[in-house]
Amino acid sequence: MIRKDEVVMSSTTIRRAVLLAGATCAAWPAIAHAETAEDRDYLPADIIVTGQRDGYSSNDGTSATKTPTPLINVPQSATMLTRDQIDDQGMTQLGEALRYVPGISLDTGEGHRDQVYIRGQSSTADFYLDGLRDDAEYYRPLYATERVEVLKGANALIFGRGGAGGVINRVSKQANPSRFFAQGNASLDTFGAWSLAGDVNTPLSDMAGLRINATYEDFANQRDAYDGRFFGIAPTVTVELGAATRLTASYNYEDDRRVTDRGIPSLGNGPLRGYDRAFFGDPDFNIATVKAHIARTRLEHEFSDGLSVNLTGQYANYDKFYANVVPSGATATTVDLTGYTSGTSRENWIGQGNLVWQTSTGPLHHTLLAGFEFANQQTDADRHNVIFSDGSSRLTVPLARRLGVSGTQVAGISRNSMSQLDMFSAYVQDQIAIGDHFQLIGGLRYDEITLESANLVNGFAARRKDTMWSPRFGVVAKPMESLSFYGSYSRSFLPQSGDQFTVLDSNSATLDPERFENYEIGAKWLVNPGLFFTAAIFRMDRTNTTATDPLNPGFVILTGSSRVEGLEVQLAGAVNEKLQLNLGYTYLDGEIRSDTRSAVAGTPLQQLPTHQASAWARYKLSDAFALGTGVVWQSRQDAALGSNVKLPAYARVDLAAYYDVSDRISLQVNIENLFDRDYYPSAHGANNIQPGTPLSASFGVKVKL
Repeated sequence: MIRKDEVVMSSTTIRRAVLLAGATCAAWPAIAHAETAEDRDYLPADIIVTGQRDGYSSNDGTSATKTPTPLINVPQSATMLTRDQIDDQGMTQLGEALRYVPGISLDTGEGHRDQVYIRGQSSTADFYLDGLRDDAEYYRPLYATERVEVLKGANALIFGRGGAGGVINRVSKQANPSRFFAQGNASLDTFGAWSLAGDVNTPLSDMAGLRINATYEDFANQRDAYDGRFFGIAPTVTVELGAATRLTASYNYEDDRRVTDRGIPSLGNGPLRGYDRAFFGDPDFNIATVKAHIARTRLEHEFSDGLSVNLTGQYANYDKFYANVVPSGATATTVDLTGYTSGTSRENWIGQGNLVWQTSTGPLHHTLLAGFEFANQQTDADRHNVIFSDGSSRLTVPLARRLGVSGTQVAGISRNSMSQLDMFSAYVQDQIAIGDHFQLIGGLRYDEITLESANLVNGFAARRKDTMWSPRFGVVAKPMESLSFYGSYSRSFLPQSGDQFTVLDSNSATLDPERFENYEIGAKWLVNPGLFFTAAIFRMDRTNTTATDPLNPGFVILTGSSRVEGLEVQLAGAVNEKLQLNLGYTYLDGEIRSDTRSAVAGTPLQQLPTHQASAWARYKLSDAFALGTGVVWQSRQDAALGSNVKLPAYARVDLAAYYDVSDRISLQVNIENLFDRDYYPSAHGANNIQPGTPLSASFGVKVKL
């Protein structure tokens, strides 16, 4: 069992190590300034708002390799959502923006967190901020984000455990020491939701700059009883410590409070119809709150044109609570409700260092990466059941637009746990250019993960230690500078404790980790410097999932497996000086391949639409006026594994208009669901289905100084 003094000792040791690294600290995915002539042609400048539009395309593959590599040279599929596209679509939350990413479907996350399916693999933890893990369960804002990167396929070499279908990385806005700029945004929508945001950058000296992003949002939508608010502030400082050294320090504070909306139940083989606005909970009880603090320090140094080092230190603290009454089933006249509360306190310390060396051996050019990462995570979690006004833990009420639910109270505790996760990783990678037309990439990562947990309700305490080797191999053929063909193999893993690592039981404490293998071939074409076309076919195999032993029904064994195969195509960027677009299509075919604890062989994977397409375009009609339009389409999908409940296919059309009153003032209108279609874009199981937003409009104004 974990004792409090042991936790404090371990935490203190890790903190000292992280602070030591943080004093000289470093960069996420190796933003080394050493580069080849080819890299200079393709890599963008540092991500700093200049007041001019950069478009919908990016060829920066830094995050996928931790080296200064153009995306066209990375043997991996990736989708980039730039700041321009995020602004044009009026997106303020990560989940909203991800609807336009091929290969991603959204889980409703129980109404209190981001949760995604990437190529059919569910995750609540494969989120990163500037290349460092941001794994708590909450809604991530975009006010301080310059770009969202969705890197597809299992790849533990770069990101470590998890990431079965891929990872999502937010790239933060950075301070600029050389100039002053400021921008303010305000918006109001037809439901009454409104927001204010500011972005101010100012030089502190010739070598230092300060940038502050802040926002306040007031929530409202079509759902009865839904409201909430969000406040966030993110200051960052950049200091040039000479021509070859840069220090940055940043801090994010997010404070979110909103109604916990679990959606609507199902009836028969689909969503319950006629109650899309009804709130299936207790308006006075269903509440979710999060306070998140994330502080990072980074130092980059170039020893020479081909040798650089970066170090990173991050501290994150998350305080999360949510209470909810949730629908658990319905008939034609009644609905069943249950409920619980959940609290989580998490503290993360992460240190990371990377050495990047560009050198040649005869005709071969090498980009070598050697790095390490260590982390300590402590999580305290509890869960309580609830009782209703009649004293029961399950309530059946007549179906109505406003349900008769009130007087919900917290009852006995059902879960109370304390866990500690310690991780150390070391990795090496070599990118080898053989002449001008052929490149190889290969690498290996070693992970050592120790998890200790104590279940304070039943007294069960356990410890598991996993050591894993994760390889990555790829080949890139380039018949010309703007065209590449690639093939790759990569692997990842996840210990049998869930991606949140809260508590072990007798099964998860002893079973081998789940394993994920990704095979992919693809092509990338830089049609012009601002327009990027990518295509890939892939297969992802998941093994070591748990299954019930047919010879000993009370025991669990590792015979479960699943497979997802698919095709992905995307075109993003500037067709010409007037038209920007981002088009994507994904075909996915996934199923359980052998019996698991959840389903039998042949069962389709949940929330895996066979066909998924998205399109967004902005066309400039004049110097002052532009129009935007978008379409999101998904085919039918299973709401839950092994369930007969289906989320119907849908298509949603959006529209936008932009008008520059002057060089400093611009107006924007975004219309969502132009044809007012009923649709159900996400679910969390068969009885928590989220209705889509009906026809609505948002009006915004932007002021630049």
